[in-house]
Amino acid sequence: MKKHHTIIIAGAGGIAEAAGLLLMEWSEVPPTLFIGDRTHSKAKKVALWIEEGTTKPCSVSGFHLAEKSLTEQMAAILRQGDIILDCLPGSQAPRIAQFAKDFNLHYANLTEYVSETEEIMTLAKDAKTGFVLQTGLAPGYIDLLANGLFQQFCRDFGVDKVDKLEMKVGALTNHAVAPHYYGFTWSPVGVATEYLKETIVIRDFKKTILPSLSEKATVIIDGIAYEEDLTSGGAADLPDALLGKVRSLDYKTLRHQGHYAWVQEQLTTLGNTSDAIKTLQEKMEAVIPHIEDDKIVLYAAVEGKDAAGILRRREIAKCILPQKVGKHQLRAIQTTTAAPLAQAAQLLLETPHSGVVLQSQIDPVQFLNGNYIVHVYGKL
Repeated sequence: MKKHHTIIIAGAGGIAEAAGLLLMEWSEVPPTLFIGDRTHSKAKKVALWIEEGTTKPCSVSGFHLAEKSLTEQMAAILRQGDIILDCLPGSQAPRIAQFAKDFNLHYANLTEYVSETEEIMTLAKDAKTGFVLQTGLAPGYIDLLANGLFQQFCRDFGVDKVDKLEMKVGALTNHAVAPHYYGFTWSPVGVATEYLKETIVIRDFKKTILPSLSEKATVIIDGIAYEEDLTSGGAADLPDALLGKVRSLDYKTLRHQGHYAWVQEQLTTLGNTSDAIKTLQEKMEAVIPHIEDDKIVLYAAVEGKDAAGILRRREIAKCILPQKVGKHQLRAIQTTTAAPLAQAAQLLLETPHSGVVLQSQIDPVQFLNGNYIVHVYGKL
């Protein structure tokens, strides 16, 4: 950020604290930050954590973000803000987006939830400010990386259609033990949701809906074998944006081998419960530990024939480890999710935008070489 801005962060979890610290440390002019959470003490704790962790002069305040009402304190803070960065669970996104519209603020969120994203697209259609949606790691960074690969492939090989566009991301632990071969590095409800909600893909040039966890396969990335399977939300708006241009497009989540078989076992015992996501989350949390030492493995590939009919493939893979920012060590899931959010904030605050900005509408080369992104992912 090259000018001073007032930034409101909704939520006080691991991504919210990382976003606050990144904005303080890596902005040319540190912003004024407000951290809001339904638990006021948690918001104040995160504000203090950012203050203690930054090497820059800072102003960070925690406030009570009421779960249902709009309090006088909230209204006063919203009137001061330039943008809201929404780090709350996806179910809350339409409510926070409505605040942004009502108080004439820019807005950016992380959620992979599809129906909530559609709801925000409707409410933000005529907004005077910009709304960047689904701008974390997956959806987010991986979609811009894949879209950039697709565009470059078409330019280099003189074509306008390809056979495959693949996106894969895994938030993984370095070690995994039986029977689940997994450790939580991010939100358990997010994991349960992406395993159970349907996924949007392109098959034979047509947009279609498939059940999550219905196409398990093995992939080798940097010499390591992982399991991959379809999960919801990660493709963002690329199935719409690239319709008719890609024969097959999908987003898959990477896991250590053995994990998906264990998940399927849990799903067979769920039955037709009305709250399957909550039940799966509880089953997983009963036996799967939360682990701090994590890594992000991501992979994007495009495959198709060039103008001469020769089959070509381009691939990019990255493995991102925990990183020290200011005085704090951040987990890989924190930096990889918070950096695109901070980059989206800069995009909205420093260039004119109004209404909804989807992942396919962002210039991939410019965005992925932005200051916050490059610190975490390296140059494109």
